Amino acid sequence: MVKSDIKIKNSKILVLGVTFKENCPDVRNTKAVDVIKNLNSYGTQVTIFDPWASPIEVMHEYGLKTVTTLPENEKYDAIVLTVSHKEYLGFNLHDLLNRGGILYDVKGILKENVNGRL
Repeated sequence: MVKSDIKIKNSKILVLGVTFKENCPDVRNTKAVDVIKNLNSYGTQVTIFDPWASPIEVMHEYGLKTVTTLPENEKYDAIVLTVSHKEYLGFNLHDLLNRGGILYDVKGILKENVNGRL
């Protein structure tokens, strides 16, 4: 985000996935929470979208709010794909980005048009 001149504080970030692994509802021992907490520590506005995770369980275990459907007409400064759920492959993620926004693929499942991957 810094390299793309995106202001970090108050930026809107969409995190895709909070479960332990893809296509599974288990949120125990998930490393995605570490990413989310780091992003929150910079004063960002994080939306966590995971169609597999129970919002009640995520709130109970980690104190984090999740959504199971994407908010309509919402745009983000950055998208971080942390869990490779099959549902994400059908999305045009660039339509969810603000102009100049970045897409980071932690799991390496997106084949093109990403700004970074792990």
